[in-house]
Amino acid sequence: MTGQKKEHSALEVGLSVVIGYIVAVSAQILIFPFFGIHISPFQNMLMATFFTVVSVIRQYYVRRLFNWLHIKELL
Repeated sequence: MTGQKKEHSALEVGLSVVIGYIVAVSAQILIFPFFGIHISPFQNMLMATFFTVVSVIRQYYVRRLFNWLHIKELL
């Protein structure tokens, strides 16, 4: 058993992030007005894109760390 391939990790993270992006943009549209934050749809998507990129990087490396720990445990 060799663990999850890097390509599969990236695909899983990618799908998760696409779903997360859609949820984030939708949540911002609903929640921001309650806090007096009024931004354009473009600004909303740009902000969500920034946080999405940060999330992709974080999630990918966390997954690789846990995969490495799992492989190390098997040895």
